[in-house]
Amino acid sequence: MSGILLEQRGLTGEFGAFITGAGFDREGRQIAFATGDGRIILRAVEGDEWQVVELHDGAVLALAPDAARQGFLTGGDDGAFRRIASDGEVTDIADFGMKWVENVASFAHRKTSLIACSAGKRVTLYDGAGGMIRDFTHPSTVTGIALGGKGKRIAASHYNGASVWFTSSKAEKPQGLEWKGSHTGIAVHPDFAAVVTAMQENALHGWKMPDGQHMRMSGYPAKCESLGFTRSGRWLASAGADTIVLWPFFGGGPMGKPPLELAGGNGAIVKRVACHPQHEVVAAGFADGEVVVADIARERILPVAEPGRGAISALCWSPDGGRLGFGTETGFIAIVDFSEKNTGKG
Repeated sequence: MSGILLEQRGLTGEFGAFITGAGFDREGRQIAFATGDGRIILRAVEGDEWQVVELHDGAVLALAPDAARQGFLTGGDDGAFRRIASDGEVTDIADFGMKWVENVASFAHRKTSLIACSAGKRVTLYDGAGGMIRDFTHPSTVTGIALGGKGKRIAASHYNGASVWFTSSKAEKPQGLEWKGSHTGIAVHPDFAAVVTAMQENALHGWKMPDGQHMRMSGYPAKCESLGFTRSGRWLASAGADTIVLWPFFGGGPMGKPPLELAGGNGAIVKRVACHPQHEVVAAGFADGEVVVADIARERILPVAEPGRGAISALCWSPDGGRLGFGTETGFIAIVDFSEKNTGKG
C-alpha cells in the first residue's frame, strides 16, 4: 500500500530547491509552495499547470494564506513582506530592510480580517487590506507567531518564553509567559486555552491560559520543528520523534499523562505534522520522505507516500480536508486528493 495514494491520486512536480513552506488559499482552490531560492510555485487544484513566480531576492522564509478568500502572504530574507494574488500578481505590504521576515500569519472570521509578520524583535499587525495597525516589540528575535482567540490575540515565541498581546488594545506590555531557554516555534489552542512552544533542547513548554500555569513536555530525541492542535483542541500533535507524538489536552492532561504515539517503526524522525481541519486526523512527514495520515481515535495509519524523495519540509491540508500538499528538501512537491474522484498524475 505504501505510496499508492501518491501514485494514483497525486499531482507532482520537481523544482530543484528546498521547499520552505506550503499552503492552500482560504477557498481551497489553489496551493502555493515556497522555495529556498525565492520562488513561489502556484497551482489551481483543478488546473493542469504549475505557475512559477520569482518573488524574493533570497529564500522565502514564511508562507501563509492571505486573509482574503484567495492569495497568499510571504516573508523573505530580503526584508520584504508581500502579498501574491491567485494570478501571480505581487504587492508589497512592507519592507524591513536588512531584517529577515521570518514569520507571517493571517486570520479571517466574519468581519475580522488581520495579517501579521515578524522581523527581528518586532511583530507588525495589519488589517486585511494591508493597513498597519501597530507594532509589538519583544525582548529578543521573534521565532514564531500565531493569531488566535477569534482574532483578539496574537502570541509570539522568543528567547526565554512567549508574549501574548490583545490585537485591539493599545497596552504597551503583553502578558508575559516566561520559561528560560530558546523557544523556536509556537502553537495556540483553538479556544486559546493554552499556548505551547517548541524549544531548542528537544522539548515543548506550555502555559495554561489565562493563568499561565506551566506544562512541560519532554523526552524528544530531536528538535521539534512542527506542532499544532487538532481542530477540537483535544490533542497537540508534534514532530521531533520517530513517531507522531500526540499530547492529550483533556482529562487534566497533558501533565501526568503519557502521549499517544502513532506511525512509528522505520526509525526516521517526523519532520512535519499537519492536523486535519475537520476531523481528529493528523498527517506526518518523515526525514526519509515518507508521508502518512493517522486517524487518532482508531489509531489507524494510512500510507500516502513512500520514502526516497528527500526529507519532508512542508505539509498542509486544504480547508475542507480533501487534499494534502507536501514538499521536500530536494524540491519534490505533491498534492494528494482524498476525495472519491481520482486526480491522476501531473
